[in-house]
Amino acid sequence: MNSFFPTISASAIVRRTLVAATLLAATGLALAQAPSSTERVQVQGAWARASVPGQSGTGAFMRLTAREPLRLVGASSPAAGVVEVHEMKMEGDVMRMRPLPELALPAGQAVELRPGGYHVMLMDLKAPLASGSAVPVTLRLKDARGAEFQLPLSLPVALAAPGAAPAADAHQGHHKH
Repeated sequence: MNSFFPTISASAIVRRTLVAATLLAATGLALAQAPSSTERVQVQGAWARASVPGQSGTGAFMRLTAREPLRLVGASSPAAGVVEVHEMKMEGDVMRMRPLPELALPAGQAVELRPGGYHVMLMDLKAPLASGSAVPVTLRLKDARGAEFQLPLSLPVALAAPGAAPAADAHQGHHKH
């Protein structure tokens, strides 16, 4: 036996662990835990636009407020074959839509994902999204250190944003992608 490493019995290790845990509890210290994804990002007004049979894509919208600087780097949903973060903006006289590799979420500032702007695009829908149902969507986010985490959501499906009157052209802009 090597005399450099002392022999410690299992019962001694258990006693030392219990003593350390008791000291931590007595001093009010706790082991640091990473905040949950819902503590890191506030989601408000989330919804997904209803679709009709034959429609291959639709949008999901919400207001995201991060408590720390974050980046929205992707999304997924079992309801769609492809899910991307998109931006719509005017280029000259033409409205263009394009996927974004990431969307910055500055600390404490609400970022709107809305029709005609930033949004989550659900493409290659596996079935129509019926108004009154819900669709699972998981957002992928990265913090300033590059650590990625997920935020699972259940979005109500509607023809228009919650509290808004349905528009006659509610499906315009999201049915052919």
